Amino acid sequence: MTLLSGSSTAEVDAAVERCWTVVEDLERWPQWQQGLERVDVVEREEQGRPVVCDIVADAKITKVRCRVRVSYDPPQHLSFSRLESDDVDEMEGSWELQAAGEGRTHAVYKLAVDPGHGGFMARTLEKALRPIVVGRRAQELAREVAARG
Repeated sequence: MTLLSGSSTAEVDAAVERCWTVVEDLERWPQWQQGLERVDVVEREEQGRPVVCDIVADAKITKVRCRVRVSYDPPQHLSFSRLESDDVDEMEGSWELQAAGEGRTHAVYKLAVDPGHGGFMARTLEKALRPIVVGRRAQELAREVAARG
């Protein structure tokens, strides 16, 4: 197992609830998350939120396709984990939002992926994915929250 993991953090000039509105809107993630091409909802919960999604990410050397299950603990925590994929053996990610003073939020994005293919493929995939997927996610959230006003 070759586990690639990392996190990114940002201070967002908005309340937790505003940040949560962006984080829980999975269908719009590809509009503001670099490298994420598609999020297709497969199943929704009673409240209408996506709980099973097919995602497609551009990992530069290949497209990564994965079906994930999404869990919510509003407005602080959203997590997702791999259900099925021919491209990765494991994937777990999360958003954690915490109040950081009046009208500010501390946002943390975490991702762990086991590309499964070992050796060269794992190193190449890590080199391509780390700066795109992990390195800037929290800053992308801050920009999207600001853009939505």
